[in-house]
Amino acid sequence: MELYPDPVELRHILHQNPETSLKEFNTTKLIIESIKSISKDLKILTPLNTGLICEYRVNSGSYLLFRADIDALPITEKSSSQFSSKNGFMHACGHDVHTAILYGLIIEALKQNIKKNILFLFQPAEEAGIGAKMILDSSILSNYKVDYAFALHVTDEFPYGEIATRKGTLFSSSVELDINLTGKSSHIVTPDKGISVIPGFIDFVSKVRELEQVKSGGIFFGIGKVSIGEARNILPGNAEIEATIRGGSLLDIQNFLESFSSIIDSFSVKSGINVDLKKGATCPEVIIDDHLFDKLKDPLSLKFPFLVCSRKLTAEDFGYFSKIYPSFYFWLGSREGEDAFGLHSPYFYPSDSIIDNGIKAFLECINILTLTSLCISATTQA
Repeated sequence: MELYPDPVELRHILHQNPETSLKEFNTTKLIIESIKSISKDLKILTPLNTGLICEYRVNSGSYLLFRADIDALPITEKSSSQFSSKNGFMHACGHDVHTAILYGLIIEALKQNIKKNILFLFQPAEEAGIGAKMILDSSILSNYKVDYAFALHVTDEFPYGEIATRKGTLFSSSVELDINLTGKSSHIVTPDKGISVIPGFIDFVSKVRELEQVKSGGIFFGIGKVSIGEARNILPGNAEIEATIRGGSLLDIQNFLESFSSIIDSFSVKSGINVDLKKGATCPEVIIDDHLFDKLKDPLSLKFPFLVCSRKLTAEDFGYFSKIYPSFYFWLGSREGEDAFGLHSPYFYPSDSIIDNGIKAFLECINILTLTSLCISATTQA
């Protein structure tokens, strides 16, 4: 197989051949072979069936952890890129860019002979909300002392090259919900013979919206998919709802769900419709470490436009890492001109040149921390 050691070339191949969560087999193979093409000395670990960790070790000290997500989405691409997807899926959230940035960071670590141990994590299944937890559950990281964890996310919400982040909670916590409404189907001309879920569905969503407004703690309840009905002449007896709750913390969401349960009970009694509720993927909020933010903000501001942004309703399973390691996560703006398609859009295709910006931003974080460490060490020895 021909290797693609250039980060931009790697991005192109990944973008043309996207793979969804936990199916990133060829993606993983390509990354491993590309890393091996630039160095035979780097240790590569595969704790899961997909994804990998590349270990860069220069001494017996602690590590920095840099993470990129590698999975794509079941979206048909509509961008005008000459490297559009070939298989009906799409890197519509920029994970191909994240992967190329992390790969480029490995190249720079080798070129510059960086004097800090680094773990490069190419993580699967971020879109499913489970990849980070799977990595932690594998216990592979318990073999290392990790000082700090880093990640970034490209977005055209912010101008090209701008870094946006904040102290505390940057991304919201998230809980996926599968809701099944069960009434009784009947012929459309004999509604008295059944219990249609259509009026019930409308009433149910209305009541949840009222609860969402009452809860002023930043709770958001969104429905992404609804399946109702079998035929035009049958009143449907079943509805399947796929929804997501976002909040400032998992505790906020839990409090919301307690009120949510009381609504379900009262709705079922009134309507005669049974409601079955199942939780899906859960992501804790992404927390930016105050001390790390203070250490990095001013030096980064000298080289990049830097914005202290508000908390976003966006969710990310990197939150699992930020619960364990002091973390720094930031948006990397990719908008050029006025058009902004947004993440998960079939038109989202950041410029290749943003890859170099991401590599430089990560390198600056390493340099700042390495210099700080050396200064502290010199002061202690003096």
